[in-house]
Amino acid sequence: MKEKNQKPLIFSHVAAQGKPRHMKAETNGCPFCDYEEKENILAEDGELLWIKNKYPTLNNTSQTLIIESKEHNSDISTYTKEENRRLIQFALKCWKEMKQDPRYQSVLFYKNHGPLSGGSLKHPHMQIVGLEDVDGESQIQLENFEGVSVLERDELSITLSKFPTMGFLEMNLIVEWEENSELFADYLQQLVCFVLQDYFHGRCDSFNLFFFIIEGKLIAKVVPRFIDSPYFVGYRLSQTFTDEHLATIGNELKMFLTADDNQENQ
Repeated sequence: MKEKNQKPLIFSHVAAQGKPRHMKAETNGCPFCDYEEKENILAEDGELLWIKNKYPTLNNTSQTLIIESKEHNSDISTYTKEENRRLIQFALKCWKEMKQDPRYQSVLFYKNHGPLSGGSLKHPHMQIVGLEDVDGESQIQLENFEGVSVLERDELSITLSKFPTMGFLEMNLIVEWEENSELFADYLQQLVCFVLQDYFHGRCDSFNLFFFIIEGKLIAKVVPRFIDSPYFVGYRLSQTFTDEHLATIGNELKMFLTADDNQENQ
């Protein structure tokens, strides 16, 4: 018997009217460069802001954003290690607070970066979305995070999915929840740097981050983004590489991570 599909989220075209789109580098009119809507701020820590989304385009949800920086053209790969650690700790705290709210059946935490990521604003931000009547993780399975082992260290592991959610390459960073948050932030930053600097010969400019808490594990799935495969768009068929090619990418990633660790230890 075929598995029943999760009901779709309902997009409000009315709420989307007037929503700014600044995926390119220009800062004119960017609402996040100098955020002034104090009434919509839920929490703040220096430049880090957790805010209500001014354009809530999904029905029966609460859409919120984490503004990461005042620097329009910055991103995780350009932050200092301390800045990135502070961002991840702040964002995880906001996500945890929203997950504890009984109004929501599920709370999704993710990030878009780049023109092929599905985002509309270039300014660095993350999204935390509470779904009132939809389990947004109902079709996610443990096997989506399993695969080729890249690294095992200090209660932390990195894998490349052999059964990806969409494909082709999905990198999974896994730690014990509420432990090793700084280590988690450091390796997440390195994975993003690998995607933007080394993967696909440096020609990848877009990625998504998705965060999960499953069986006491905190997981970040890092997905380099290109044009979506028609097999997935039309049939929900994910694709991945051969085991041999995944192993090759895994070795390249391990060398990238090891080189970064060696530089820090010098």
